[in-house]
Amino acid sequence: MDALFIDNARAEPMLVIRTKPGQLHSHISESDINRMAITVRTHRTTKLFGRERPLHDALGGHKAADIILWRDRRVSASIVAGATVAWYLFEVAEYHFLTLACYLAILSMLVVFIWANASAFFNLPAPRIPEIFVSERTTRQVILALHSRLTWFVHRLYDISCGKDIKMFILTVFSLFIVSVIASCFSSLTLLYLVVLGTMTLPVLYENYESEVDHMVSTAVHDLRSHVGDMDSGVLKKIPRGRGATAN
Repeated sequence: MDALFIDNARAEPMLVIRTKPGQLHSHISESDINRMAITVRTHRTTKLFGRERPLHDALGGHKAADIILWRDRRVSASIVAGATVAWYLFEVAEYHFLTLACYLAILSMLVVFIWANASAFFNLPAPRIPEIFVSERTTRQVILALHSRLTWFVHRLYDISCGKDIKMFILTVFSLFIVSVIASCFSSLTLLYLVVLGTMTLPVLYENYESEVDHMVSTAVHDLRSHVGDMDSGVLKKIPRGRGATAN
């Protein structure tokens, strides 16, 4: 088997396998051809959401992308575990936020009190508040990041509401309606937990099975467009035409 040729002019890739110059191989099983065709389609499949950059770069390429894609497993696992514990305490055990906050404050004060008094006897360092909780720089970065995201979201909704792209306007309204229906089926805390859980699991699963998912989505989109085109053509043919259109 010398070469594998792809005809890019066709809608489907055409495989031409040669064993000798000027001769076509005639003893290839159908399973081999299907397997090679899947491989060729994988290389030609469009990436999800039409992106051209790697997934890590598409997510920002910074610390947040490392956490979402589980590059830092300790931090990622801590976020998932913390979100799960918080959801269990508030949603399943039905703790009130103020009650739980008071319990945590009491526990923290007891730990600091015991530590501060025992440090003199055991030569331990005095307890200190971590810098990340009181850092003005960290707080400013978080606030600016939230402000920029909120500003982008509001401007995006404003541009869509102006009606420049009617398809995007209808799609946005429909998407917001679907989100409102889904949100009515869950509590706000459960919905937030599902968003966090999906953010921490779906991207890494997609990264591990990127080629398979891209191929399935590309095939589904192609089939959906074919069905929509057939439906539109069938509906348009049934629309009665006026006398001027008939004469033309």
